[in-house]
Amino acid sequence: MNAREPFSIPAEAGKRWDCAALGEVMLRFDPGEERIRMARQFRVWEGGGEYNVVRGLRTTFGHRSVVLTALPRNELGLLAEGLIAQGGTDTSQIVWRDYDGIGRNTRMGLNFTERGFGLRAALGMSDRAQSAAAQIQPDEFHWDALFGNGGTRWLHTGGIFAALSESTARTAIAAVQAARRHGVIVSYDLNYRASLWNSHPDADAARLTNCAIADECDLLIGDEYGLAACLGMDVADLGVRASPMDSAPAEAAAQRALDRFPRLQAVAFTLRDAPAASRNGWAGIMLTRHGRHASAVRRDMEILDRVGGGDAFVAGLIHAFLTGKGAQAAVDLGVAHGALAMSVPGDNAASSLQEVEAVARGEATLTRR
Repeated sequence: MNAREPFSIPAEAGKRWDCAALGEVMLRFDPGEERIRMARQFRVWEGGGEYNVVRGLRTTFGHRSVVLTALPRNELGLLAEGLIAQGGTDTSQIVWRDYDGIGRNTRMGLNFTERGFGLRAALGMSDRAQSAAAQIQPDEFHWDALFGNGGTRWLHTGGIFAALSESTARTAIAAVQAARRHGVIVSYDLNYRASLWNSHPDADAARLTNCAIADECDLLIGDEYGLAACLGMDVADLGVRASPMDSAPAEAAAQRALDRFPRLQAVAFTLRDAPAASRNGWAGIMLTRHGRHASAVRRDMEILDRVGGGDAFVAGLIHAFLTGKGAQAAVDLGVAHGALAMSVPGDNAASSLQEVEAVARGEATLTRR
């Protein structure tokens, strides 16, 4: 490990995958330019906060990826599996649940999302209770096989999956602990959603679960609000942003996380200013134990579909570290990949490595020959 590389990543040789994602994959129903309440047709995508990261790693950056999730054995589950396979992510580790015919015992998580336009903000509505993924138990995956010899080099999971149920919280903790035992790098996107955590029987579940996971992490993703809510900090003590692109409170929170968790090597977050749904400010910052790394700030970036921008940012970070490019390149590539993801419909970037590198260099487009 040196000043450019905060992680000691397992070698590629002998490993089946470069990155595994533990999380729920949902079907996203996109009404296009319409409102959900007015829609007469929807375009269907697959997506999920954790899965989007490994899909981007596969389709944009060419890394071998696998998703650890569960699906119902019905037509919607088969649709999701087919969409995952089309994106090149390995489906061999999916847990399949028998379906009772009406969804009483298990079902497919659904997400209805309006992209927003101008002054009309993006809008999401989830229908995911009792989904197949929300029922995942810690013993449904063979952790030693996934993370030992012949397994994966990196594990990514997130706070959305951990918040789905009491059993997914225990599963996320079991996964990161097993990955740590085998020397696999662990990243965790806090992705705090109060509406998910509030359903837990333990009012302190968010703090307890996220602290247990963060204690095993190498890379943590989250701004001051997520860090404060999930790690037991008082967000008021971190200061108030002077503007939406002011990073000081998030940097203070990131430094506290680095001080609190000795295994943690880096904390990253994005900054966004959204005066309109179709024009955003956009940037990223990472604090490591070696220093601070910030991207250029894009203050007036055109947006088509903001969903998945943060997940694409994480994919860019992981790609840079898997290929030994260092922390500054990680932030630059992450922000560029996120920007491209928000230029197309759906949760994922339809881009190439060459396009991401060009945007990271400050080029608007590639020259076509």
